[in-house]
Amino acid sequence: MATSRASTITPIFSTQNPPKPAHSTHRTSIDPTFNRPNRRDFLGGLSLSAPLLLNLPSPSLAREVDVGSYLPQSTLDPSFVFFKASTKDTPALRAGNVMPYQFIIPPTWKQTRVANILSGNYCQPKCAEPWIEVKFEDDKQGKIQVVASPLIRLTNKPNATIEEIGTPEKLIASLGPFVTGNTLDPDELVETSIEKRGDQTYYKYVLETPFALTGAHNLAKATSKGNTVILFVASASDKQWQASRKTLEAMIDSFQV
Repeated sequence: MATSRASTITPIFSTQNPPKPAHSTHRTSIDPTFNRPNRRDFLGGLSLSAPLLLNLPSPSLAREVDVGSYLPQSTLDPSFVFFKASTKDTPALRAGNVMPYQFIIPPTWKQTRVANILSGNYCQPKCAEPWIEVKFEDDKQGKIQVVASPLIRLTNKPNATIEEIGTPEKLIASLGPFVTGNTLDPDELVETSIEKRGDQTYYKYVLETPFALTGAHNLAKATSKGNTVILFVASASDKQWQASRKTLEAMIDSFQV
C-alpha cells in the first residue's frame, strides 16, 4: 500500500455513450500526522444538511416523481436512465460557471429540491462559496448530489486541471466536509484512485464515515473543468449499503463532465 502525505488546504465547500475509461488505480492511506478537524469546533453552517436552513424552492426543475417517468433509458445499461444537466437545471449552468455533467441513475429514484440558500442562485455568476447543483435519492438505496466549488478556493491558477490543484489526498482534505456533510477524518479515507477519460482526469474516493450526516458509506468523484471543481457524491446508510453498493458504484463510474 502506497502512502501519500496529505497537506491541509482551506476547506471548500458529452454525450451519452462515453468512451470506456482506462483506469489507473492506486490505494493509499492518509498520513496520521494530518491536522484533524475538531468535530466540536466545526461550524454547523458548513453542513450540507443543516437543519436550520430554510427549505426554500429551488430554481432547479426538480420533480418529486420517479426519474424513469421523464429521463431516457441509458444505452450503457438499460436498467438505468440517463441524466445530462442542461441550462434549465441549475443557475450555475445558465450562468456558464459549470459545464454540463452526466451520469446514469436507477429509474425509481427521485430528484429532490435544493434549498435556495444552498443552490448558488443568489450569487451567480460570481459565487465565492460552493453550492449544490442537483440532488437525487431513494429511500432504500441512498442519495447522490453534485457539488460545485469555485476554482479560486483551491488555487490561484485559472482553468487549472485537477492534477495542478494537487494530489487526491490533498483535494479530499478540502472537499471532505462536502462529502460527509460535517467533517472528514483522515482514517475515514479507505481508498483513492485516478481515472482518465480522454484529456479529463477524475479523482475517485471510497470513504467509511460513521459520523457523517450524509451516511456511513460515501463514494465520491471529483474533477476540474473551466473555473469550477465538480464533486459527485453517492451516500448510503449501513442498511442501504448492503443492497445498493453496486448501484452506487455504477453511478459514480458513469459520472463525467
